[in-house]
Amino acid sequence: MEKLTMDKIVNICKQYGFIYQGSEIYGGLANTWDYGPLGSRLKNNIKDAWRKRFIQENKNSYEIDADILMHPRVWEASGHVGGFSDPLIDCKECKTRHRADKLIEEYDHNINGDALSEEEMIEYIRKNKVPCPKCGKSNFTDIRQFNLMFETHRGVIKDDTSSLVYLRPETAQGEFVNFLNVQRTMRAKIPFGIGQIGKAFRNEITPGNFTFRTIEFEQMEHQLFCREGTDTGFYKFYKEYAMNFLKDLGLNTDKLRYKDHEKLVFYAKEACDIEYLFPMGWGELWGTHNRTNYDLSRHQEYSGKSMEYIDPEDNSKYIPYVIESSVGCDRLTLAILCDAYDEEILEDGTTREVMHLAPSIAPYKVAVLPLVKKYHSEYAKELKEKLSHSFMCMYDETGSIGKRYRREDAIGTPFCITVDDETINNNIVTIRNRDTMEQISINVDEIEDYIANEIKF
Repeated sequence: MEKLTMDKIVNICKQYGFIYQGSEIYGGLANTWDYGPLGSRLKNNIKDAWRKRFIQENKNSYEIDADILMHPRVWEASGHVGGFSDPLIDCKECKTRHRADKLIEEYDHNINGDALSEEEMIEYIRKNKVPCPKCGKSNFTDIRQFNLMFETHRGVIKDDTSSLVYLRPETAQGEFVNFLNVQRTMRAKIPFGIGQIGKAFRNEITPGNFTFRTIEFEQMEHQLFCREGTDTGFYKFYKEYAMNFLKDLGLNTDKLRYKDHEKLVFYAKEACDIEYLFPMGWGELWGTHNRTNYDLSRHQEYSGKSMEYIDPEDNSKYIPYVIESSVGCDRLTLAILCDAYDEEILEDGTTREVMHLAPSIAPYKVAVLPLVKKYHSEYAKELKEKLSHSFMCMYDETGSIGKRYRREDAIGTPFCITVDDETINNNIVTIRNRDTMEQISINVDEIEDYIANEIKF
């Protein structure tokens, strides 16, 4: 297969119903995307896999669902009101706006723009005459910091500053402000975790790489609350735990790598990203951070509420350290789509499109296909209805059986069941494997157990 491009993935997603342009009939809204029938199922399956691994199977971990709108003091305590901004720079020639750090990184892939100060960035841009991606000229304004939070107003009087609220720019603060609630109601003992899946919003300039960076996105985050002194051990554990999860989802290990942060934020003790090799290059996929006790300490300071934990082992009081494991669900979905897509040359010289999605996260687990519509469709429809109680199932009776196989391959359905005369007479169906294209015969009564075993995560 030729090198996969982001444009190719965008077209595939639209063609097969994974992801559509947001508000498309009105010409679209930049950096917004809607998940179609296949994309919404894929994304939900990924969330379920995360939930199973980070909540269900993770010792002493609990899930919450915090509100998107929070008290504005939350964002003062977290530092977002005063310091959550992007270094933006405008091209004086074509009037386009760019993030200065990303402008430098796109010009020289060996430089980490995030590690540069504002002065270093503007000096580099002017010294090297970094060109504008749109017009090619190098005539920029000075860098300005642009706050990334979406503001809105509660109530009917917009000018009343007391009505100002924000769309949350991250989900983590919902876990921090509920630390005491979860600890009390679940009688949780340190170490324990709080996880959440939810929407976040950032009013930022995005480079247009499909769903890699959008203004509305969904996060899957887990905060592990632990005692100082045990934090580094848990940090190393969650770095490996996240990597193993990605591998279990089927991502190519050659396209995954750790990247330690060169420049730590002031409150962080340790920080590392897992990067994936997207069509446009290496990009951050997952973050693991040792946030120390900064977050709970700040909320204690701003709320006036003690965030101390009383350890039942020795009756000591302390504010726990936090190990954060965070991944964007949209970005992970994009990585999985890029990784799974392939164009295979078959022995007869034809090419088939195939999504090698892990069966556990495939949108549809099985497709039921009548060999001949006239004779086999009634039985096939009844079988599909029966299997739908246990799995997401497709039914397709249009075109030759070969063409129907190809359609299911292209959307990642791992198994196809063919209903034929042997089914009608002896309750035997043929099950075809998407990846190997091999077929086996099985009794109808054994189908559910067979599929359930094959799609376990």
